[in-house]
Amino acid sequence: MARYVTIVRTPWSPEKAFAYMADLRNFANWDPGVRRVVQREGSGGGPGAAFDVTVRSKPKDLLLTYRTVEHEPPRTVLAVAKSGVYASEDRIAVVADGSGSIVTYDATLRLNGPLGVFDPVLRLVFRRIGDRAAAGLCKALEGTAA
Repeated sequence: MARYVTIVRTPWSPEKAFAYMADLRNFANWDPGVRRVVQREGSGGGPGAAFDVTVRSKPKDLLLTYRTVEHEPPRTVLAVAKSGVYASEDRIAVVADGSGSIVTYDATLRLNGPLGVFDPVLRLVFRRIGDRAAAGLCKALEGTAA
C-alpha cells in the first residue's frame, strides 16, 4: 500500500475549502497528474457524486471512476475508486483554524491481488506524484504547507 498525506493551512473558511475539495472536478486544477475530470453522477461534490478521473500514466492514461462514499460538510469527504489493477481512497478533512482552515488530504493506493508485491516501487512513485500534487494544492487553496 502506498500512502500520501499533506496538510495545508488556508485562509479559506472551512465551508469554502470543503466545497472546493469535495467537488473532484477541481482535482485537475491542482494535481498535475490528473489530465481531466468529468462528473458522471450528481452535481458538484455531494453524496452519491461520481467522477471519471483521467490520470496521466505510461504507456497510456488511466481512467478511474471515483465515487463519494462519505460526505459530511464541512468536515470530511471520502472518495474511492477501484480498477482491475488498484484501489484508491482519498480522504479529505477540513477543520477551522482561526479565520481560515486546515485541509488534510490523505490518499492511499493499493495494488490488487498478486500485483501487491510491487507496493515498494509504488510507494516511491506515489511519493513523487504526491509532492507535485501537494504543491499544486497549496497554490489552489492560497495556503501553505502545515
